[in-house]
Amino acid sequence: QVQLVESGGGLVQAGGSLRLSCAASGRTFESYAMAWFRQAPGKEREFVATISWSGGSTYYADDVKGRFTISRDNAKVTVYLRMNNLKPADTAIYYCAASSRIVSSPDWYDYWGQGTQVTVSS
Repeated sequence: QVQLVESGGGLVQAGGSLRLSCAASGRTFESYAMAWFRQAPGKEREFVATISWSGGSTYYADDVKGRFTISRDNAKVTVYLRMNNLKPADTAIYYCAASSRIVSSPDWYDYWGQGTQVTVSS
């Protein structure tokens, strides 16, 4: 089992920045690829970014590429999502997740956090 707890969400104006954190506990964190997903009201959960177990590979959804950065610190068993130049369309609940594979489909992720709300005002 892996337990994931997100933090760092909040209310920010368009153009602002936030850094989300996801603290892990339980089984070996460094053996998992980690990802961030988000879900806006009335929409399906969508992929945001993922990072390999070593941190050497990262992938992003097209609409966040160049604005968001995913990183991880295996010593601190934490994964981060730095979000810059935020837009109202980024408003959603953001979830971190763990998987044995570096993939964008939520179906492959075995462990999920409870989510943290990000609201971007115009």
